[in-house]
Amino acid sequence: MDTILSWDVTLFKIINGYTSSALLEAVLPWLRNSLFWIPLYTFFVGLVVFNLGKKSYWFLMFIILTMTTSDMTSSRLIKNSFKRLRPCNTESLAVIERVHCGAGYSFTSSHATNHFALSSFLVFTLGIFLKRARPWLWLWAASVGVAQVFVGVHYPIDVLCGGLLGTLIGWFWSSIFWRYYGHTFNAFSG
Repeated sequence: MDTILSWDVTLFKIINGYTSSALLEAVLPWLRNSLFWIPLYTFFVGLVVFNLGKKSYWFLMFIILTMTTSDMTSSRLIKNSFKRLRPCNTESLAVIERVHCGAGYSFTSSHATNHFALSSFLVFTLGIFLKRARPWLWLWAASVGVAQVFVGVHYPIDVLCGGLLGTLIGWFWSSIFWRYYGHTFNAFSG
C-alpha cells in the first residue's frame, strides 16, 4: 500500500506541477466547473424530452437517482470513512493551487464519481442509439478527473477510484432502467 501511495503522490506532482502550460492553465480549471457543462446537460435533456416526450420522465428520474447515489456515496459514505486529506491541504506537498482548495476530504473524487456515473448511465442507455457519442462521454468524464488533479484538489488514485465507482453506479442504474423502462426508447430506435 505504501508503494501505491508513493506512486500516487509522484504522479500527482507530475500532473500538478510539471505539466503546466498557458492552455492547460486556462482550460482545465473550467472543465471541473459544473456551470461550464450546463449546455451539454441541456442538450442531453432536450434530446431525451424531444424524442420521448412525456415518457422522458422516467429517464430523467433515473439520471437524478444516478447523480444522487454517486454524490452521496462518494461525499458522505466514502470520504467520511477514509478521511484522506486533499493534496492542497497537505503541508508536506508543494501544491500549485489553481482553484480554492476546500476543507473536504480527497478520497474519492466526487467530481470524478459524479461525471463517470452520469457518462456511464448515458453510454449504457443513449449510447445504444448514439454510438458515436460514447467515446466523447468517456473523454468528458476523464477530462474532469484529470482537471481535478491538475488544479491540486485530488490525487490520481482519488480520481481513478471515483471513476470506477461512478461507472459502477451508472451501470447499475442503467441496468435497472433498461429492465423496467427500456421500452420508452422506442422513439430512438424507430
